[in-house]
Amino acid sequence: MTAGTRDEWQEWRGWRAAAQDALYAPGGFYRRAEGPAEHFRTSVHASPLFAQAVARLLCRVDEALGRPAVLDFVDMAAGRGELAGGVLAALPADVAARTRVCAVEIAERPAGLDHRIEWLAEPPRGTTGLLFANEWLDNVPVEVAEVDASGVARLVLVREDGTERLGEPVDGDPARWLEQWWPLPGGEGLRAEIGLSRDEAWATAVATLRRGLAVAVDYAHTADTRPPFGTLTGFREGRETTPVPDGSCDLTAHVALDACALPGGRVLTQREALRALGVTGGRPPLTLASTDPAAYVRALASAGEATELTATGGLGDFGWLVQPLGVEDPF
Repeated sequence: MTAGTRDEWQEWRGWRAAAQDALYAPGGFYRRAEGPAEHFRTSVHASPLFAQAVARLLCRVDEALGRPAVLDFVDMAAGRGELAGGVLAALPADVAARTRVCAVEIAERPAGLDHRIEWLAEPPRGTTGLLFANEWLDNVPVEVAEVDASGVARLVLVREDGTERLGEPVDGDPARWLEQWWPLPGGEGLRAEIGLSRDEAWATAVATLRRGLAVAVDYAHTADTRPPFGTLTGFREGRETTPVPDGSCDLTAHVALDACALPGGRVLTQREALRALGVTGGRPPLTLASTDPAAYVRALASAGEATELTATGGLGDFGWLVQPLGVEDPF
């Protein structure tokens, strides 16, 4: 990949602007009728155990808040409301009666969604409870940088068909972000996703919470595990594909959750977080097979789902950024 002339650069856009339109503009990927679940599978779709664990976390937050008259659960990037509905269904009746559930998504409200779930384009302000963002930040578009032959980090420009070339050198706040969070050595072709836009998006979301807990769950890496060539990719119909910013596929990149963290926040693995919330994957006792075979089969299936959610090398390696506001860390 080589840098072009200034006139040629005017025909191209940075990945952040290109992905923003491809995902969220009218006709973009996240406004399509079929919904994200037709193209990729998250922990929410893998097992109802995930929503049940989030419901238990919400109950912990409720206790830490002193059981307020109104307890908020805000589901960021709600898809078609799967997590919001699962959490509401899993709450004890007394907690559910006090809980206001808000699903935040740019797509239209899906038909048949529980009438108790509010459908919003932006998170409400001044909430008290739990703001939960499952696989949201990986879809907040970012600029991509690549090191050229002379060792200079330049913005990667892209056309709608996915063709790339190098643009101008990274400077200003993006350059400072790279220096602090993802330093690029001088090797030609090394790449990084500049997570500044995600840091800002997370800070804005957390600022809507007056008191409680904010959690971001995502594909993640930290300072000691940054991938040398970045992680930008696409998903279409359940398969990974070349990232093309034309609205035909999801565009995603792993998140530098350590950079997103605000003071007091910390990053856990999903394996650690779910085990702390009671999702262990332990097999049921064999004696249950003889005393209650149907219960044994159900318990065995549940154990398999728990194992998938916490598996090393899979969903268990996801990061959970836990950000308490005015309450003790529930983990």
